[in-house]
Amino acid sequence: MTITPLNPSTAASPVVQEIAATAQRPQRVSGAYALMDALHRHGVEHIFGYPGGAILPIYDELHKAEARGWLKHILVRHEQGGTHAADAYARATGRVGVCFGTSGPGATNLVTGIATAQMDSVAMVVITGQVPRAAIGTDAFQETDIFGITLPIVKHSWVVRDPRHIGRIVAEAFLIASTGRPGPVLIDVPKDVGTEEFDYVPVEPGSSIPAGFHRPPAPRPEAISAALDLIRQSRRPLLYVGGGAISSGAHAAVAALAERFRLPVTTTLMGKGSFDEKHPLAVGMLGMHGTAYANFAVTECDLLIAAGARFDDRVTGRLDSFAPRAQVIHIDIDAAEVGKNRVPEVPVVADVKTALEALLAASDDEGSGGRTEAWLERINTWKHHYPLVVPAPEGEIAPQEVVVALRELAPDAFYTTDVGQHQMWAAQFLHNGPRRWISSAGLGTMGFGMPAAMGVQVAFPHECVICVAGDASILMNIQELGTLSQYGLPVKVVVINNGWQGMVRQWQESFYEERYSNSEMTGGMPNFQALAEAFGVQGITITDRADLKPLLRQALAHPGPCFVDVKVRRNENCYPMVPPGASNAQMVGLPSHPELAIDTIRQCGACGTATASAHLFCPSCGAKL
Repeated sequence: MTITPLNPSTAASPVVQEIAATAQRPQRVSGAYALMDALHRHGVEHIFGYPGGAILPIYDELHKAEARGWLKHILVRHEQGGTHAADAYARATGRVGVCFGTSGPGATNLVTGIATAQMDSVAMVVITGQVPRAAIGTDAFQETDIFGITLPIVKHSWVVRDPRHIGRIVAEAFLIASTGRPGPVLIDVPKDVGTEEFDYVPVEPGSSIPAGFHRPPAPRPEAISAALDLIRQSRRPLLYVGGGAISSGAHAAVAALAERFRLPVTTTLMGKGSFDEKHPLAVGMLGMHGTAYANFAVTECDLLIAAGARFDDRVTGRLDSFAPRAQVIHIDIDAAEVGKNRVPEVPVVADVKTALEALLAASDDEGSGGRTEAWLERINTWKHHYPLVVPAPEGEIAPQEVVVALRELAPDAFYTTDVGQHQMWAAQFLHNGPRRWISSAGLGTMGFGMPAAMGVQVAFPHECVICVAGDASILMNIQELGTLSQYGLPVKVVVINNGWQGMVRQWQESFYEERYSNSEMTGGMPNFQALAEAFGVQGITITDRADLKPLLRQALAHPGPCFVDVKVRRNENCYPMVPPGASNAQMVGLPSHPELAIDTIRQCGACGTATASAHLFCPSCGAKL
C-alpha cells in the first residue's frame, strides 16, 4: 500500500465549503467526532499512532474520517515511533505534527518523543486516550497521569473534562504549538468524553485565544540600530545560526545579511540547512565535533551574531572561553534564552526572520566596505590547513566514505539521522538545504532516525528520504520496518555498522583508559539484511569498497523501502573533537599547525599598541580588543 498525498488546496474544496456553511449550526455529535472535525479544520492530513482500549472511540471515529477522505492514519509499531514520525513531519513541512496513543503504557511510550520535540522546539500535538472520568484517580486498568508526567516537557496540556470544550482546546493547541517558539502540546481525552454526545459548534483555527497568550513581539528599532552599529564596527564578525532560523524560514534573510556584510556563517546541528554549506562564506558546523575553522573563528571573532541559537554546551565547550573576545548580538524569539548562558551586548527578542529582515531594511544595501576581507582570508587559511578529512581508501571502508558517497549520489535528499558518530559524520560531510536535515539534537535520542524518515516520506511521498543510522541506534526502533513495509514507504536506511555504540566507545577510548564497558554490539547483532527481508523490505549488505557506490546506487533506485548494512572499520574516531571542559580552540584530532591556530599578538584598533592575544583590553589605552 502506498501513501497518496491529500490535495493541499482543500481550502477551496466542496467539503470545506460545506464545513464553512455549517460552522455555526449546532450538530448533535460525539466528542470523538468533534475531535476529528477539529483536526480536519486545522488542515491535518496525516496522523501517526497506535490504538488501544481508552482511545478506541476516537479510532472508531477516525475510521469514518478516513472514509470521508479527511485524513490518513499511519499505523506505527510502537508509540515512540509515532512521536518521532510526527516530529519529523513537522520539521520537514513547517506544519504541526500529530500523533495518537492510548492510556497507560501507550501514553508513557510517547514520553521520549515528546521530550525530543520539546528540546528541539518542534510543533506537535499529542493526543492520548484516558480512562473514563469517573475512574481517574482510582488506579484503573491502564491509568497513568500523563498530564502530570509530561508537564516539564510540553508547552501546554489539557485533560478534556467536557466534550463541549474539544473544539476550543484543539484550536488553542495548534495555536500554542506553532506560535512563538514551537513545541509539543498534549491533549488527554477520557474514554467517555469520546463517546458522549452534545450540541457541537465548531471552532475555526485561530479564533480561540487562550488567556495570557501573546504573539511574538516585533524587534525594537533601537535594538536593530544598536546591532547594526556593532556590525559596522566589527572587523572579525561571525554569524552563528541555530534551529530558530529553520523554524522561522529565515534562510533567505541569513544569506542576504551574510552577503551584504561579508559575514562568515557557522551553524549549529539544528541550524544545518539555514545557509548554503557550499557557499564561500560558510564555515560549517561549530562545537564539539564542528569544523576546526568554525571553532577557531568563534574563538577569535570580535562580534558574534547569534540568530536562533541558544549557546548549548555542545556548541560552546567551556562557556567562559567561548567567543572570549567578542561582543554578542543575540536574536531569539524566546526571551528566556537571551542572557541565559551568555549575556549579550545587544538582545533582540523577536522572530529570527523578522529581525534579520529588519536589519536588512535598516542597512539599506550599504555593504561591508571591505572591513572583513582580512578576516575571511584568515578563515580560508584555516580551511586550507584544517579540512575535514576522509581517510585514505585502504583496508576496510571508512564511515566517512559512506557519507560522502551518499552526498554525491543523493545531494538533494531529505536526510534523517540517529544519534552517535554517524550523526556527527553526516553533519560534517552532508550539505543540506532548508528543512532537509532532520536529527535529534538537544535530547540526542537513539532510535529517532528511521521513524523520523517515515514521517518525512509520508509528507513527501515522491522525494528521496535517507536515514543514516548506526548499528546500535537502529535497534532502538527496528520494529518500524513493519511500517515502512505496510505502507510501501520508499525510505532508504543506511546503517554505518562498526559493531559498537560508536560514540560511547570513542569516549571510553579517550577518557576512560580504553575500558570498553558494555559498548560492543557484536554479540547478538542480527543479520540486518535477513531481518529487513523478514519484514518485506529489500536488504543489502556492503563489505567491499568496490561495491559501495554501485550498491548504494541500486538501493536509491529501488522503488520501495531498502535497508543497507555497510560494514565499516571498527575503530574509526570522529574528529575534530573538543574534549569535555576544554575551549573550542583546544580540539583533538587535528594536524599540527600551531602557528595558525590562534593569534599570539594583536594590534589595538584605537591606539595601535601591540599586545598579547590573551588580553581582552588594550593595556595602553583601555580600549576593548
